[in-house]
Amino acid sequence: MEKGLDNSSSVSLRQLRLPSQVVDLPAKPSRFKRICVFCGSSAGKNPSYHLAALHLANQLVERNIDLVYGGGSIGLMGLISQAVYNGGRHVLGVIPKTLMPRELTGETVGEVRAVSGMHQRKAEMAKQADAFIALPGTYFFFFGFLSIVLFHYFN
Repeated sequence: MEKGLDNSSSVSLRQLRLPSQVVDLPAKPSRFKRICVFCGSSAGKNPSYHLAALHLANQLVERNIDLVYGGGSIGLMGLISQAVYNGGRHVLGVIPKTLMPRELTGETVGEVRAVSGMHQRKAEMAKQADAFIALPGTYFFFFGFLSIVLFHYFN
């Protein structure tokens, strides 16, 4: 049993990380049309981050949900956007103009919307999405995610 899981859980975190042990259940229809995924422009040090991003991308595709994300073509952002786009779903990336040279180093997919700054980025992402999911990222990244959560909580 992995640390942090209660004894009632029948699946360990280790099983979730190994593709050969993951059981895909039939996708349920979603009430969401577009989900905003917050994730890093870095690939991260743990391979399970890649698996989680790909699993989420597959779930979005299977449930006919479009992606709104930070607009980068590298790291987890690039991985999930490419997988959702390849699955035939619409992908909307929202990126500040100042970050474009650093985070758009590879091929972009879908629609990329350039905005003037970080506040506009968060506002546009919040406007475009029905729900939000956070994958691993930096403290700065989590600040952006919490800003969106608080915005929706108080409005």
